[in-house]
Amino acid sequence: MNASARKLGVQSVNRNTLSKQVVERIVQLLISGQLKAGDKLPPEMELIEELEVSRSVLREALSALETLGVITRKTREGTFFNNKVGTHPFSVMLALATDNLPAIIEARMALELGLVTIAAEKITDEQLARLKATIDAIANSNDDDYGNADKEFHLIIALSANNPVLEGMIDSLLITHNRINSLIQIRERERTLEYHKAIYAALESRKPQEAFIHMYQHLDFVRKKVLQYSLTQE
Repeated sequence: MNASARKLGVQSVNRNTLSKQVVERIVQLLISGQLKAGDKLPPEMELIEELEVSRSVLREALSALETLGVITRKTREGTFFNNKVGTHPFSVMLALATDNLPAIIEARMALELGLVTIAAEKITDEQLARLKATIDAIANSNDDDYGNADKEFHLIIALSANNPVLEGMIDSLLITHNRINSLIQIRERERTLEYHKAIYAALESRKPQEAFIHMYQHLDFVRKKVLQYSLTQE
């Protein structure tokens, strides 16, 4: 057993578990304070030995952590906890819930419903114009390929809340959006446009309550659609 990994107190993972348990063990190094933001993780071979998992399981876990913004893998240098991960605790919590789709969707709803009400009070005319451009891009998209425009719509709203305390959550919001978006098999452009236009109108009118209602209706529709699809895959 390698001393450097053992010194960190990484607990062994049962061979029958999936990569989520590896994610949890690695994140625990950060939560427990054994490692901190910016620190380098033990080498891959040490982790494989310490966790008693295959290379493929470890790499799947590391890929998930990288996607969530918890770690960065640098060629020839190693794997590091991101410097800002300590100020982005929501990303860590997402890492611990990678296979809990209902929780991920609810987290997105909690974030966006709060952000859209604040945005209704703060959004600028320039941001409204950019928001309108994303709606036009969706309307004019070919083959319903409007995922990027949809993400930009939600990002503009998040940024228009203009709250430095909440900025650390925006990257996590995009992560949940990407995760949910990847599960949508059949897009419904007209329904998307209907929801986005209603949200836009509420923001333009500076009406937080209406913005909340329309955003909830939009996200609830997405939630039901994605969860229904996930059930068919089980």
